[in-house]
Order: sequence, then structure tokens, then C-alpha cells
Amino acid sequence: MDDFNARIIEEFRANEGRVGGPFEGAPMILVHTVGARSGQPRVNPLVYQPLDGERVAIFASAAGADHHPAWFHNLVATPEVEVEVGTDVRTVRARVAEGDERERIWEAQKAAAPGFADYEAKTDRTIPVVVLEPT
Repeated sequence: MDDFNARIIEEFRANEGRVGGPFEGAPMILVHTVGARSGQPRVNPLVYQPLDGERVAIFASAAGADHHPAWFHNLVATPEVEVEVGTDVRTVRARVAEGDERERIWEAQKAAAPGFADYEAKTDRTIPVVVLEPT
């Protein structure tokens, strides 16, 4: 996975936030976190959903695995992070969406990118929706 992510990150930065392959045409973001246990910096390329203003949503799907991805735990531990959107670098605060807000964003994501419905079908866990808001 690290090599896969490294290639996506390199392509993202070389093409002003655009990537090809399985993510061609999808809105991509690079989320910088700090390892909750290791304290080491991490960068994760993720598909996002634009919300209103500069707010975006990301999804802790882990491709339908039965556990949350590491980046989700890192964001919960340290919610203020930097993100790269296109060529812009922004500081944001992450929060987990709940209730109606989560359902509305999640349903829109599944409609826009049906692969997310496949991820949901693979697991019994509720896939967290994380809203990134400018600080």
C-alpha cells in the first residue's frame, strides 16, 4: 500500500491535484496527519466530496475492511491538519459527522461514486464520514 500511495501522491503533485488510473476524474486530496502512536508524519491520498465553501468530506472506508484506516485514528487523535487540494495547502480541523449530516453526505457519496456502496456492503461497521473545515 505504501508504494501505491507514494505513486498517487507523486502523480497528484506533478499534475496539480489530478491523478489517473482508478481515481481518474475523482476529486483527490492529500491529508497530512501525525501517527497517533508513532508521532511520525503521514500523507494519505483520499477521494473527497466538496461541501459548501471550503469544507470537504472524506470517508474512512478502508475499501470495506472491517477496521478503520490508520489515518482516521490519527485524525481523531490530532484533528488539526494540513491538506493539499490541487496546488493549495490549507489548515483544516477534522470532525466526524453524525446523524442526519452523516447520512446526507454518505448517500451523496455513494450516488456520485458507487464503489463506496460496495465498500459499505463488505463490512458490518459504519464507515465514518469526516468533515474537514477551514481553521
